[in-house]
Amino acid sequence: MRPFVRRLLPLVAAAAAAACFERNATEGPSALPGTRTVSVRIEYRQPADCVNADRANCIDPVFFLGSWMHAGEEVILDSVPGSNVWAGTAHGVPVNWPPTDEPHYVRVYDPHLKDTATAGVSAARLSVGGQLLTTFDQPGTPQESGLVYVDDDGVGRNPF
Repeated sequence: MRPFVRRLLPLVAAAAAAACFERNATEGPSALPGTRTVSVRIEYRQPADCVNADRANCIDPVFFLGSWMHAGEEVILDSVPGSNVWAGTAHGVPVNWPPTDEPHYVRVYDPHLKDTATAGVSAARLSVGGQLLTTFDQPGTPQESGLVYVDDDGVGRNPF
């Protein structure tokens, strides 16, 4: 076989192999359906008295945290004038109602409670999407969390 033909043979074989593939094939699998998300109103009623030995921390804001959030996505709640309530809105909350998944774990960091057994973490007196939470995980510890489902309208629902 001539050297020219020998060099040309792999190119012809590659072209023939490429012709076997369908030209209109899609590239990879279809995208997964996106998770539905909503904005949810958060309200927390802070105890009237600050229990910290160092009362300088008592003027710090309250932070809301949810199990779907990543570091740096905490919501800083605003003080509602004339009350002990702190409020805000959590955006991008995954919808998990009707219960198709685990409930969300939610809590706040309250600087008024820094010197307590929970180290400032609380799920008591917390309302998510208008629902006052009644089901808790690890109450009285620094891991305390409230459990809640959220529907397509941003309304919170206690677990059954």
